[in-house]
Amino acid sequence: MSVAQLELVHPAPLPLQHQVSEPRPEHAVIARFINIGARVLDVGCGDGALMQLLERERDARVRGVELDPAKAQYCVTRRLSVVQADADHDLEHFPSGSVDYVVFSHTLLSLRDPQQALKTAARVGDRVIVAFKNAGHWRTRLRFAREGRLANWRPEAMCSVRDFAELARSLRLSIERAVPVSGQHAGAPFAKTLWRPNWFAEQAVFLLTP
Repeated sequence: MSVAQLELVHPAPLPLQHQVSEPRPEHAVIARFINIGARVLDVGCGDGALMQLLERERDARVRGVELDPAKAQYCVTRRLSVVQADADHDLEHFPSGSVDYVVFSHTLLSLRDPQQALKTAARVGDRVIVAFKNAGHWRTRLRFAREGRLANWRPEAMCSVRDFAELARSLRLSIERAVPVSGQHAGAPFAKTLWRPNWFAEQAVFLLTP
């Protein structure tokens, strides 16, 4: 797929019903990380909820990449600029420095090569934002110790806060900010002291700078 093909998706001229609901807590953290009017690429945008939040709250210029054709089409009917593509292969077609932020909201660790995707995102965007479920949370540790396995195992569940921090640093990415999320609440930002969020955060959101 060429860059030209990636630019072909445009919002459909269909009526949009604005149903504003309380954003997911990690989405609210991501929105706080993003500057007003920024250019954003949402990788694995799903139903477009984060895209709509960033357009509404941050006046951002957002494009999405979504593998599922039904979800991509749903986003287009909501007047969101989304392309149906495979991030594992097609992210590399975006030009260097073409956006201010590349966002992976619970999508990076489900890709076939998360490390390469993160490296590519750091080339495409000035900053990279990653939200993921923390496999180091104490309940997950307790469940594993008790049962010897992780129930409802998913690839994106298998990364702790400390694991991700070490991955980022191995790629020479600076942790500009990081925020733990538990339940519906974001905690105090952290960057260097990892033990507390590694044990107690259900999710974490990292803002990385190449």
